[in-house]
Amino acid sequence: MSFNIRHMTEQDFESVAQIQGAITKTKISHDLENILRNYRQKDAEACLVSEDEGNVVGFVIGDIKDWGFGLEKSGWLEILGVHPKYMGQGIGKALGRQLMDHFKAKNIRSVYTAVRWDSGDLLAFFKSIGFDRSDLINLEKRLD
Repeated sequence: MSFNIRHMTEQDFESVAQIQGAITKTKISHDLENILRNYRQKDAEACLVSEDEGNVVGFVIGDIKDWGFGLEKSGWLEILGVHPKYMGQGIGKALGRQLMDHFKAKNIRSVYTAVRWDSGDLLAFFKSIGFDRSDLINLEKRLD
């Protein structure tokens, strides 16, 4: 199989939603389209998809934040998804590497992401592409 990584277009939004739905086993709301559009408008080069024979099989969304709780300008890997049928073939790593290259070109020195502590497979994946624990602590306040 030959995978191609390119910038995400609006025509890819439905495929991205289908991949996310296949991963989470839920129906993805129409708000995802607006979320993707906003990320693309902010930094289209940080929104990538991977194709196999013209079909979108993976995606990554990144963001650059100029401020926040004492951090210097930093990159954020907001979400990465690979269709379950294509997992384990290096697509996620290739998408991650290309996003890191984009951040390096923008002179970003640190990249962050957030993962549930009990997501062993996802933690292992991020470790495999060079992520480690950071000095940040995620906090949550339930509003129900």
